[in-house]
Amino acid sequence: MSVYEKLMNIQQELKAPKGQHNEFGNYNYRSCEDIQEAVKPLLKQNKAVLLVTDNLELIGSRYYLKATAKLVDIEDGSQVENTAFAREPEDKKKMDAAQVTGSCSSYARKYALNGLFCIDDTKDPDTQKPEEDPQKPQPKKQQEARPEYIGDNEAKELMSEAYRTNTDISKVCERYKVSNIRHLTMQNFRGAMYSFALMPTVYGE
Repeated sequence: MSVYEKLMNIQQELKAPKGQHNEFGNYNYRSCEDIQEAVKPLLKQNKAVLLVTDNLELIGSRYYLKATAKLVDIEDGSQVENTAFAREPEDKKKMDAAQVTGSCSSYARKYALNGLFCIDDTKDPDTQKPEEDPQKPQPKKQQEARPEYIGDNEAKELMSEAYRTNTDISKVCERYKVSNIRHLTMQNFRGAMYSFALMPTVYGE
């Protein structure tokens, strides 16, 4: 059995419970630790190990924490991995440096694991849908003018707000029906930032 077949088995059988509760939004969510505990029996069953690491990378003028989740087949050493990024917020109210770095690491590791094991938080039954806001763009059959897409600065702002509010960035893409954050228009960006402004801070306060 190849490492990809083992990964497929784990993806199909893994049930990671939501063991954490967000008091601000009154909803349950799963942490990095919840996923790791849930996958342990499946790793033993499929003769594989999970390695999760992170390191800093300079992107533009800011340092981002890059987390890597790697599934290794102990029978032949083959492996498959997935990565995710997060960065520390500029405003670190009520948190010391260790707490900020720790929460940033946990956030990045969680989404690296989500990607590796196909865990989609947006489809969980207890995930709350974002409230509609007046700035949400209405779908159009055709764009009369060529849309203006977001750049590096807007993408970083969205990632920062997603981290601050403990929101999966894929929710933003799903809301505006795009496959990648880079496909968002400036109008989408303004609508998303308006929604983020109404959400409580989970990390960084």
